[in-house]
Amino acid sequence: MAMSSKIPLLLIFFASLCFSGLSVDFDVGNTRGWEIPPANDSNFYNEWASKNRFRVGDTIHFKYEKDSVMMVSEMEYKDCISSHPSFFSNNGNTQFKLDRSGLFYFISGVSGHCERGQKMIIKVLSDDADKGDSSGAATTLANVAASTLITMALVHLGLNSF
Repeated sequence: MAMSSKIPLLLIFFASLCFSGLSVDFDVGNTRGWEIPPANDSNFYNEWASKNRFRVGDTIHFKYEKDSVMMVSEMEYKDCISSHPSFFSNNGNTQFKLDRSGLFYFISGVSGHCERGQKMIIKVLSDDADKGDSSGAATTLANVAASTLITMALVHLGLNSF
């Protein structure tokens, strides 16, 4: 296969990478997963969350053993109360889709774990927040570049009459 015939395939590949950034899957706690943090690091999960940029449509994955994850209200989060969660899972590999902007409060459902720091607040940005910052502009620019690359590849392949 000649190099000139590989170019359209490469263009399509790189363009698809640009579009793949529309939603992201996050592993809560990275390699640590969802567990009681060390005694001297009780803010571990909120620090992890603050280093990430969550958007509507992203998914967070909780990986754990002999535990659970609950989504609760702000008050329940502060008081580590787990009697009326709006979401509960204990399957060891929980996926949660962030379906709105705003704050999400998560705690462990195992007695004593929340009090020891196994809790987290996720802030999901609104679409309006993206429009006002440079990363939103970068995403738009990447999408325009990807569209241009796809069009160039299609023209090169002679498939421009679509």
